[in-house]
Amino acid sequence: MTLRWPIAPHLHLLIHDERWLKENILNEDEVLRALAKATEILSKDFSPHDITIALSNDAEVHSLNKAFRNKDTSTNVLSFPSDEGESLGDIILAFETIIKEAETTKISPLHHTLHLIIHGFLHLLGYDHEKDDDALQMEGLEVQILESLSIANPYEET
Repeated sequence: MTLRWPIAPHLHLLIHDERWLKENILNEDEVLRALAKATEILSKDFSPHDITIALSNDAEVHSLNKAFRNKDTSTNVLSFPSDEGESLGDIILAFETIIKEAETTKISPLHHTLHLIIHGFLHLLGYDHEKDDDALQMEGLEVQILESLSIANPYEET
């Protein structure tokens, strides 16, 4: 049974690559818990809103990155804010890149994926990291949310 967090957005979790299921990296309850912590820290109620998270792969993310950002490469996460009614937007995650980054940095795939979901969620809300001050604000929120989930600071050198 899936938990429903009272302030988190309604989640649509799409599986575009079966390896996410095969590797059992995360589940809907973990994603909802992370989004609930984010909304608590942001002191906002997103319960009337929808969010879609697609568990995908490098090929799809590469294609989307090229089409929408004019970048001919894959990346770990893409966010597409919505201007349609109650939808906050879409977050798309690239399986191979996330697994490789988790292995390289010796972070669990679950923790790395949850970090990227929070990162993408903040992008949907208008946060960015193009300027140093904005990056510090966004990273600070990410670290605070991750800490509330007992996940180590991903920006801290070990």
